[in-house]
Amino acid sequence: MSLVIDVEKRQGEFQLAARFEAGGGVTALFGRSGSGKTTLVNLIAGLARPDTGTIRVGDTVLFDAARGIDVPVHLRAVGYVFQDGRLFPHLSVKANLLYGTRFGRRGGRDGKLDEIAALLDIAPLLARRPADLSGGEKQRVAIGRALLSEPQLLLMDEPLAALDAARKAEILPYIERLRDETRLPLVYVSHAEDEVARLADTLVLLAGGKVIAAGAVNDVFGRLDLGVYSGRFEAGTVLTARIVAQDAEAGITALHHAAGSLGVPRLPGAPGAMVRLRVRARDVALAVGEPGNISIRNRLAATVTEIGKAQGPAVDVRLAVGGDVLVARVTNGAVAALGLAVGTPVIALIKATAFDAAD
Repeated sequence: MSLVIDVEKRQGEFQLAARFEAGGGVTALFGRSGSGKTTLVNLIAGLARPDTGTIRVGDTVLFDAARGIDVPVHLRAVGYVFQDGRLFPHLSVKANLLYGTRFGRRGGRDGKLDEIAALLDIAPLLARRPADLSGGEKQRVAIGRALLSEPQLLLMDEPLAALDAARKAEILPYIERLRDETRLPLVYVSHAEDEVARLADTLVLLAGGKVIAAGAVNDVFGRLDLGVYSGRFEAGTVLTARIVAQDAEAGITALHHAAGSLGVPRLPGAPGAMVRLRVRARDVALAVGEPGNISIRNRLAATVTEIGKAQGPAVDVRLAVGGDVLVARVTNGAVAALGLAVGTPVIALIKATAFDAAD
């Protein structure tokens, strides 16, 4: 289901002007605080009204200023998961979940309650009150409540921002299950690159109220001109690979990528399963020719497609690797010593220890 956005909205001194199109799957609104992400999500939800423009989900027009269309919030079939969950403290988990059914097409019936509770692993929590839940459990309940409203689109506004690292690691797999099993279009707001790289299909980069770039997540992250907006230290790209084997004794998962073989710390999944790997630019080294007997075992055949502008002693090099994009951050001296230029064949070297489960 497509999402088409072309809106403008002024709030005090802040001016939002956003235009993009996205297909199904997860569309991430990514950018620093104050870039306009939450404002845009509120416009999609109907919690705020654009000054002008259109909002369309699939064949449904939610807003069209020129035609006088502004579908009320309760008729938009849009679920919303806020940063803080916003559960009713006096109600049980089950009652909080059933509250979402009031806005669904079933008119208050709870036929999907068991299915959603199983999807999010919250069936054992149904009798509890929100005060007795962890932060991650509260967010899973909030997601369940939104799903029980039977939305055609789900909005998630930085749902992990209030959680510590352990709780984030707990809830991310559930969001992945939601993405993969329900096929429900999802707009995910975040300023955390690791979350976006792991979850998103389409990336919309916002800065100063404007869309700076929009497209497939790896294409946008792989652009060398966008580091100033996304932050250079954590800049990286995403590789898609297939699990080949699990080595429980060594604690390694063997992966196949079109550009070569990879070994990473143990990942869940059976042989044949596809996984996404976030690779930071600072974790990629380059070699021209066979690097010899060194400790870095992950070696991907690559070709230089772009060399960025030097920023201090470092420069980013964009690589084509078996249909994916990879970025390596090396020194100016290394570029000169290796004779790197567009079209140069290289070996991209990535330490296995550069990966962690969150990536």
